[in-house]
Amino acid sequence: MTLDELDRILLLGAAVLLVAVSAVRLSSRTGLPSLLIYLGIGVLLGESGVGGIAFDDPQLAQGLGVCALVVILAEGGLTTRWREVRPALPLAGVLSTVGVAVSVAVVAVAAHHLFGMPWQLALLAGAVLSSTDAAAVFATLRRLRLRPRLGAVLEAESGLNDAPVVIAVTLLSLGPVTEISPLAALGLVAYELVAGAAIGLAVGFGGAWILRRSALPAAGLYPLATIAMTVLAYAAGSVAHASGFLAVYVAGLVLGNSRLPHRRAVLGFAEGLAWLAQIGLFVLLGLLVSPGDLGPAVLPALGIGAVLLFAGRPLSVLASASWFRVRPREQAFLAWAGLRGAVPIVLATIPYAAEVPGGRQLFDIVFVLVVVFTLVQGTTLPPVARLLGVLEPGRADDLQVEAAPLEELGADLLALTIPPGSRLHGVYVGELRLPVGASVVFLLRAGRRSVPDGGTRLRTGDSLLIVATADCRDDTERRLRAIGRSGRLARWFAGGNGGTAG
Repeated sequence: MTLDELDRILLLGAAVLLVAVSAVRLSSRTGLPSLLIYLGIGVLLGESGVGGIAFDDPQLAQGLGVCALVVILAEGGLTTRWREVRPALPLAGVLSTVGVAVSVAVVAVAAHHLFGMPWQLALLAGAVLSSTDAAAVFATLRRLRLRPRLGAVLEAESGLNDAPVVIAVTLLSLGPVTEISPLAALGLVAYELVAGAAIGLAVGFGGAWILRRSALPAAGLYPLATIAMTVLAYAAGSVAHASGFLAVYVAGLVLGNSRLPHRRAVLGFAEGLAWLAQIGLFVLLGLLVSPGDLGPAVLPALGIGAVLLFAGRPLSVLASASWFRVRPREQAFLAWAGLRGAVPIVLATIPYAAEVPGGRQLFDIVFVLVVVFTLVQGTTLPPVARLLGVLEPGRADDLQVEAAPLEELGADLLALTIPPGSRLHGVYVGELRLPVGASVVFLLRAGRRSVPDGGTRLRTGDSLLIVATADCRDDTERRLRAIGRSGRLARWFAGGNGGTAG
């Protein structure tokens, strides 16, 4: 590659990135899922579009796709609140296992009997399409004020179901189904999931311990170190032949709910990196597809997609949620909100790269299905949520507390802004009853700075600085969040670990 060629690539890459970032604003205004815009950019740049870029390397697409998914899952884990997701884990776990099995079976039977696919290809279609997409779920659902448990179930499911699905697709791509021992397959799945979760926990807790005790010379190094920890979890899991996807999500979940220094900077960096990964991934997948070859895939895609949307997903939700107290309206929303996105397309590159007979056909079918049903589901989620009554429009956002270590003083500096709807509004500083060792030292209100006293009344939009000793830092955060949810009468330790303040 010459320097001139590199300059052209950088020019094109920067232009595509700027257009893609602008598309996010367009997406939020029109309701059109942004991934469709990114896929369209890739198709436009491809050999059949104005760009004329020829790209037909499924192995490279698979490798880059996996890298992007690692970043997306890491950001999903980092930004998920353990207090909200913990009650949803049992149902999400069943959806990610039993639900996946039901979905695979229903779609495979339909693909075999309705469209004449060989059983191996039919099972691959069911497995590829059974995984909900973390990027699509995180980007779409976090704009809706869903009931906390419902949103947590969908987020946790999208983070957990990649692991068993990747294992299933990989096994099915190795050879005919008859050559795979069911007992050996189940044992391998169990090992990969258990080992992947254990590695994720070890890296997450170990990484949090290191970051809390390391005074790095620049604040910008903390986000880099945190992301490196999550990538380490994936790599360690993969080297140990465990589920790297589960390891990276669990590590991100542990790190994101730990006392990380410069937490807001870490989460902001992770979010930006995840957007970059999504944009690059969707554009790459758009380049890989050949629009002229998609015609024969349209009818099978619509048929299989209809089976998935109206039978496979609802039956998987019914089989999973029947064991829990989930109301019929919530089950209906869970069934409709099983969003597919880049993950199924990336998974479809596995049999394509492995040269499974019909692998290219499967890739085209999955691509068409994802485009059509993302357009249908993504644009209808808000009205469906309102129709089913699963929104909580008055629910306040939780406090985001930013912490910076003051290592030489043995203390932490906490920064927060009171969000709309927070019960901190109207509370006097003296009523906070912060633990001994913590004090509000600075207040910013409408551009005016002051040092508050016990008689200062807090308002929505106020920014506070609080100094707390290292020993009472956790109690201080718990107290602030409890008051933010329940007001000045919140019990001392309410809400610290998922409890409800009273």
